[in-house]
Amino acid sequence: MIKYALQCDRAHAFEGWFGSSSDYDDQSARGLVDCPVCGSHAVTKQIMAPAVAGTKAQAAAPAADPQTREMMMTALGEVRRYVEDKFDNVGDAFAKEARAIHEGRSEERGIYGQATPAEAKALIEDGVKVAPLPPAAPKKSDLN
Repeated sequence: MIKYALQCDRAHAFEGWFGSSSDYDDQSARGLVDCPVCGSHAVTKQIMAPAVAGTKAQAAAPAADPQTREMMMTALGEVRRYVEDKFDNVGDAFAKEARAIHEGRSEERGIYGQATPAEAKALIEDGVKVAPLPPAAPKKSDLN
């Protein structure tokens, strides 16, 4: 995987992950790379320093304080609840239904369900906008 710093013609900066540099070039040429803020397809790669693995152990990033962690977990839980309340659960037919919606063969609506890693990768490569659903919060009885 390769991460690119990207920017649209309206100066919205964002990152994109691609299987290889040729994947980016191919998707960009087919108009499949777009700005997540405004939807512009006029996206260019920005200069960025390469990530080089060193031989020295790197210090671990500091952990978020408990209050920040709790706030983030609450927000993720609210996103999950919203999706479960407002979107259609299509189960293991997610990849098929997401592609049908993308291609205009099915009604435009929010859906969620399950997809294999290969199905998710194929959807992303074909420009279908998908994202993983935040995990369900553990039950209080399952915690230490």
